[in-house]
Amino acid sequence: MNNAIDDVITARGLRRTYGTGKNAFEAVKGVDLQIGEGEVFALLGTNGAGKTSTLDLLEGLAAPTAGAVEVFGLDPRRDREQVRAQVGIMLQSGGLPAELTVLEALEMWRGTCTNPTTTDVVLAQVDLADRAGVRIGSLSGGEQRRVDMACALLGQPRLLFLDEPTTGLDPESRRATWRLLADLKASGVTMVLTTHYLDEAEALADRIAIMHKGAVARTGTLREIVDGHPARITFDHPGLPLPQLPGAQVDAQARVTIGTHDLQGHLFQLLGWAREHGLQLSGLEARAASLESVFLDIAHESAAGSAPTPELIGAAR
Repeated sequence: MNNAIDDVITARGLRRTYGTGKNAFEAVKGVDLQIGEGEVFALLGTNGAGKTSTLDLLEGLAAPTAGAVEVFGLDPRRDREQVRAQVGIMLQSGGLPAELTVLEALEMWRGTCTNPTTTDVVLAQVDLADRAGVRIGSLSGGEQRRVDMACALLGQPRLLFLDEPTTGLDPESRRATWRLLADLKASGVTMVLTTHYLDEAEALADRIAIMHKGAVARTGTLREIVDGHPARITFDHPGLPLPQLPGAQVDAQARVTIGTHDLQGHLFQLLGWAREHGLQLSGLEARAASLESVFLDIAHESAAGSAPTPELIGAAR
């Protein structure tokens, strides 16, 4: 498998199965990805979609059951020493010893890096310089996440994996983290991001992949994902037969929902009809297609196949 020159990560047909026999559960089902140099790539998914299992494969923390992945043209497991020197990883939970101070933890982590920067630099980057002498166990959850980020940055990585990086952060700290990531992107760092915050993906990502049931359901830029997805008009049913709206999908329950690719035209027609009949359309809302609407539609799609067995749900993440 040969990478294009500018691809930092190339994955083909990635599969990851947990368990064997009748208890086997396939968490990742033939995922293909290409992530370019300097790109911020967001990997989104419903709960149990397999995104963290996919991230483990890209990071070299687990071996694929089938398929292959290359990072910087190398196998992240077989060539781990070469790859790891260029990669920073921020896991969902850092697991640093609670009894160490922030400075002690970072110095310990710094000793594992091939080409580290100084602890002072990363403490300033994550705005924790004034907390250097505080024990990890005494920090808030949001501060601990910022320590995890500092650890990921110590090795001056060319590629950064960020698994839910802003979970637990207050709004101000989230925005500060976004600014930090924007600065890293401007310096040429490639990033792979998982997040449950769709606004975070919208703000940071050049391209997005949405996973569902172990497979990539949508991928592309935000505009590519949203284009072609219907806008929605909703209002309380006025009690009269609704007008004909050619090309629209109308669900006329107590709360009317209209899916349309001509939001302006259909809304104009609907308002004209309401005015003609002397109606006030109670609770009227008109929303263009968004990442949230695409994500929710994917989440609500029924999928074939049985659900994972209880003992494997935790493993699949």
